[in-house]
Amino acid sequence: MKKSGLFAFSVSLIILGLVACRPAEVKLDDKSLEAKAKAVHAKILTVDTHCDTAMTMTRLNWDIGQRHEPGKPGSGLIDLPRMVEGGLDALFFGCFVGQGPLTPEGYAKAKERATLELDAIDKMSEKYPNLVGKATAPADAYRLKKQGKRIAFIGMENGYPIGKDLELLAAYAKRGIRYLTLCHSSDNDICDSATDRRNPEDKGLSDFGRQVVAECNRLGVMVDVSHMSDKSFYDVLKVTKAPIIASHSCCRALCDNARNLTDDQIRALAKNGGVLQMCFLGSYLKAPKPNPERDKALKELEAKYGPRRNIQSIQDEALRAKATQEFRAVMQKYPEERATVKDIVDHIDHIIKIVGVDYAGIGTDFDGGGGVTGCGDVSEMFHVTMEMLRRGYSERNIQKIWGGNIMRVLQKVIDIAKS
Repeated sequence: MKKSGLFAFSVSLIILGLVACRPAEVKLDDKSLEAKAKAVHAKILTVDTHCDTAMTMTRLNWDIGQRHEPGKPGSGLIDLPRMVEGGLDALFFGCFVGQGPLTPEGYAKAKERATLELDAIDKMSEKYPNLVGKATAPADAYRLKKQGKRIAFIGMENGYPIGKDLELLAAYAKRGIRYLTLCHSSDNDICDSATDRRNPEDKGLSDFGRQVVAECNRLGVMVDVSHMSDKSFYDVLKVTKAPIIASHSCCRALCDNARNLTDDQIRALAKNGGVLQMCFLGSYLKAPKPNPERDKALKELEAKYGPRRNIQSIQDEALRAKATQEFRAVMQKYPEERATVKDIVDHIDHIIKIVGVDYAGIGTDFDGGGGVTGCGDVSEMFHVTMEMLRRGYSERNIQKIWGGNIMRVLQKVIDIAKS
């Protein structure tokens, strides 16, 4: 055989091998796929690493133990009955505090808000002990799953409530937080944010931030790099002794958003043993089409009420309701093309292509902006599994993505803290 013919033959074999390694698409009707997805969920532990429902739970007239009709104003995207419907076992309830001034008064208010949300999470498990239990380790989650209960982990989104006091981090860990998102939409004392470039220089992790990472390692608290600037991300990797997570981010290669991770970051995360949890926020999944009129209207509202992301943390209930209504009216007038479940699994596909299935997970950001066509609230979570099954994902790989990977990381972080 001539060299050219041999080369062509070899290339053909490689291509055939690559095709053979891909999962084959499953040709089942939607009804059969749904039944199969629900059966898988019944067997495996399903975990969502980020929601902002704790903010909603601080309202006096909203009860997470009652079912709220999807799509109706005030219903939110998560409650315990709908978790059952969607086949979701465990949630990391985000204790979220929007970034405020870096002053003693600001820190005091942030601590007050964080305490209010932590109290609301505790009250949930106290009020509904037969429906939900609090967890701080994987063993808790698997035990509660066997008991047929929903599972409440806690993550703290934004290190702002710590102020400059590491003892507060220990106090929050004692209350059950198992990850700390070091910053949010603005730079803080710990690190620089991905979305705050008022100062164009990315300073990364501060000296105090290095202490925070070390203290998280000591306490068995996962360090969450979602919302962090690129330099902050790599600075964390230089100092952490434990795996890190991105609790709700996506892949920048598929959607060029600063909140997403580049392929190099995904590789670095995998080398560290961490995990990237897919966010269901449309602007992280696919680039929105330009709409100057919508952008102008939203900018005017943000000047009036503050960042859209922080609306739910407004303490004045009447003002919060007014802001929510006005933002909703703008989005109804200028609707975005919504991302879909297929977009979510495209991002998961990309992670698997880059580093393998052991480094992908789910972190919806429900009640904080997350929600896509096909999975608009927690009652539709099994639709993501349907899409994975449609693409030929094995039950073993689905189990890893839905909970196995994040539980592996959490246990490793706990083990390192004990060593």
